[in-house]
Amino acid sequence: MNFNFKEIITASMVLFAVIDIIGNIPIVISLRKRVGHIHSEKASIIAAVVMVFFLFLGEEILKLIGINVNEFAVAGAFILFFIALEMILGITLFKDDGSSPDMASIFPLAFPMLAGPGTLTTLLSLRAEFALENVIVAVVINVVVIYAVLKTSAKLQRILGKSGIGIIQKVFGVILLAIAVKLFTSNIQELFH
Repeated sequence: MNFNFKEIITASMVLFAVIDIIGNIPIVISLRKRVGHIHSEKASIIAAVVMVFFLFLGEEILKLIGINVNEFAVAGAFILFFIALEMILGITLFKDDGSSPDMASIFPLAFPMLAGPGTLTTLLSLRAEFALENVIVAVVINVVVIYAVLKTSAKLQRILGKSGIGIIQKVFGVILLAIAVKLFTSNIQELFH
């Protein structure tokens, strides 16, 4: 085992920025409003499992189905783009199939919001740069933060109020849109090289 405190902190910070759980609070609140309840434990555990699984087998799985990391990221950019549009315009693009709290905890919360294409491609980059055990510790740290934020999102909703949430939702919708555009442009360029 080659634990390195600096690598763990760096990988944790990078993952925290990409997962952007604080920025996802408005989405979590609107999901909770739509389905009534979100299983924080389930969403956190599934996100952790997806991240660790992808850390070990991500590139192999993508190669197996004939998709490279850039194509995967472009597909993820489209999902983020539509979620951002929902947040900014206050519309519902994803058909509400009578989602249950169980289903909402898995999709779209655990995947693609928490363990989405941006997170998964970042994990592949971190694995190339840092020792595997340090990246796993960084994932665990982020999952604990995710769980804490999901658990307290109802309190945060009361503190912020309806207008506060509306403002945050629009602001983070624009940020998410920018992330989607960046993810799209940087990966589409790679596809044409």
